[in-house]
Amino acid sequence: MSICRVCSGAVREFFDFGLQPLSSAFVDPAGVDDEYFFPLSIGVCQSCTMVQLLTPAPRGQASHEGYPYHSSGSRVMHKHFQQLAHRLLETELSGPDPFIVEIGYNDGVVLKTVRDAGVRHLGVEPTGRGAVRVHSAFFNAGSAAEILASEGPADVVYAANTICEVAEIAEIFEGLKVLLAPDGVLVFEDPYLGEILERTAFDQIYDEHFYFFSASAVSGMAERFGFALVDVEHLPVHGGQIRYTIARRDRRRPTQAVADLLAREREQRLVEPEKLQAFATAVDRIRDDLLELLTRLRAEGKRVVGYGATAKSATVTNYFGIGPDLVPFVCDSTPSKQGLVTPGSHIPVRPPADFADPYPDYALLFAWNHAEEIMAKERAFRDAGGQWILYVPEVHVL
Repeated sequence: MSICRVCSGAVREFFDFGLQPLSSAFVDPAGVDDEYFFPLSIGVCQSCTMVQLLTPAPRGQASHEGYPYHSSGSRVMHKHFQQLAHRLLETELSGPDPFIVEIGYNDGVVLKTVRDAGVRHLGVEPTGRGAVRVHSAFFNAGSAAEILASEGPADVVYAANTICEVAEIAEIFEGLKVLLAPDGVLVFEDPYLGEILERTAFDQIYDEHFYFFSASAVSGMAERFGFALVDVEHLPVHGGQIRYTIARRDRRRPTQAVADLLAREREQRLVEPEKLQAFATAVDRIRDDLLELLTRLRAEGKRVVGYGATAKSATVTNYFGIGPDLVPFVCDSTPSKQGLVTPGSHIPVRPPADFADPYPDYALLFAWNHAEEIMAKERAFRDAGGQWILYVPEVHVL
């Protein structure tokens, strides 16, 4: 067993995806022999119930300068972050001279929105890229002290799809103790364990996600570090997330939403062995069904291409053993991925124009969390007789 990064309890493994590449490390076809692989397995702490990877990938891989995901590339996500920024402006950032810090701010949709409203802001990220004010560092007690000295306390510390990446989670809370104003809040949103298990969204498990949060585990984690979980909100984006709000202990009364979600998780017995074993069985059933479908379509002479060279697709292709023999290429709109091959599985990545030249018979949708937006954009594919293959929550064809 491994040791929990939150409470030092014993972590019991419940699924092993084998050796996996770094999910965003797309490869030049000439350099496939130099890839880094690490063991990707997931377990649950027997003490605090935090679900986590047993082995973290090297720190900083998810935030290197060539990191290819940008939230503004999706209209849905751009709107999502703008709406969150406006809500914060109306609530937590409505006082005199408010100040917000965003950890791992990606391309800065939230910070640009609050900047345009005249609110002081700062992004904290090691690479220091983007068109917003930046402090180039990991967020911890040291960087928090530097920010506090130059900017004063933060009313809001915000993070999206970032807190779950930080294996040494104590560093985040030590930074919060230094930087957060007495009545300030940490607001963060990450994939929700309940959705992952319920929908068998196994491809949310890859190197960049170390923790898989539930409300009960987050509540216990916050208490351990002198804070409290005071609000939760379910979000439909990225296949199901929870937005958590954390405050200093005894500064705010938790909302009814917190009590309701904690009660629901107890009723669902979210991390009981039987629940986790059912998830493991469902993952392998999806693997068998998808491989059977792709193999049959190849035998029938049908053409299948991938759509969306996502980070999560690395788990699918490498654990399932899907390569160019079954999926000759995958289309993606990110220029920095085009001309490279996918990590580990070495499927060529091509620009969107190749998707329609000519249309394939089937498209394997790796970016299933953006299915509605993508299918609306690619209506001509359906009109031409094309069909979509999805594998969450089970293999099905649309």
